[in-house]
Amino acid sequence: MTKNVGGIDKILRIVVGIALIVWALAGGPVWAWIGLLPLATGLMGWCPAYKLIGANTCPLRK
Repeated sequence: MTKNVGGIDKILRIVVGIALIVWALAGGPVWAWIGLLPLATGLMGWCPAYKLIGANTCPLRK
């Protein structure tokens, strides 16, 4: 699995994921548990949806 999530994208995924999970734990709707997906992809640095569409936000290495 080549990393395809980088920089600001990674930070936003982690923040949004944590926010949704906290909302679910605080009594929010069941669908808020979807926050596990952006949190996991942000922590791993790899997104299967990006792989399917050929996107990559990870900076190029020299």
